[in-house]
Amino acid sequence: MAGRVSATYPPGSREPGIVELSAEFGIAASTAQKALAHLRDTGEVGTELGLGTFVADSK
Repeated sequence: MAGRVSATYPPGSREPGIVELSAEFGIAASTAQKALAHLRDTGEVGTELGLGTFVADSK
């Protein structure tokens, strides 16, 4: 998913939700949630409460 984040979405753009990601990749919602948590922990994405998950600015 990390490669998709950087290749598909420019910095600041909103990522699809967990349901959409799980459907796109054919994975369980819990797996998509763990993947987003990893991306958040590594600084690839950021989450704004009530707004969603957004691609972080380039490092």
